[in-house]
Amino acid sequence: MAVPVRAYLSIGEVLSKLRAEFSDITISKIRFLESEGLIEPQRTPSGYRKFTNSDLERLRFVLLAQRDQYLPLRVIKENLDAIDRGLAPSANSGGIATPRLISQDGALTSATIGDDQDLRLTRAELISASEISDDHLAELESYGIISIRGRYYDADALAIAKTVVAISAFGIGARHLRSFKTAADREIGLVEQVTAPIRSQKGAEAKAKAEETERELAVLSIRLHASLVRAGLRRSK
Repeated sequence: MAVPVRAYLSIGEVLSKLRAEFSDITISKIRFLESEGLIEPQRTPSGYRKFTNSDLERLRFVLLAQRDQYLPLRVIKENLDAIDRGLAPSANSGGIATPRLISQDGALTSATIGDDQDLRLTRAELISASEISDDHLAELESYGIISIRGRYYDADALAIAKTVVAISAFGIGARHLRSFKTAADREIGLVEQVTAPIRSQKGAEAKAKAEETERELAVLSIRLHASLVRAGLRRSK
């Protein structure tokens, strides 16, 4: 009978995997980096640390930054925070981190991230990445076209901001975009009517089905909207 492979590593196993690359690594140093908040391994009920492969790669990132770039822990922690939020750390200390995502037809898709993590941007990062002005962003927020979720802006906010910047080159201001928001709200309401009965069912399967239905309807809605606009413009010629 095959023995199942554990999904985590002990601190001793982590030390063994890193020692070939970092000869000065010790258990004490790993514990110190944990105390500084650079890694956060889980714990067993008896208190032993459980390291995942992600924890191992995070440790390797920290150790490389110390050894090869001579970065202080404060800067390394800032860089890790940027990575956790889907950003590429700034090459300069105190600089603005940039999204590690690319835009295709108004939708953000992963360019270099292996896993599917949400993009989280500060206001300064959103302004830098989208090249929108602070006043323009404030105006869009006043109309409810862009909104912040908790402390950060997400990938949708970035996609909207970049699209608005492109549209504004044609003399279309934020106040003209309120009709887009109104139309989107109506489409959202229609999708929610369809998925509400599915979401009322219990279980992970029902939730997954509702989410897949929402994604499919969103794609169809965008396709229909684009087709209607094209058809209307052709009729006007």
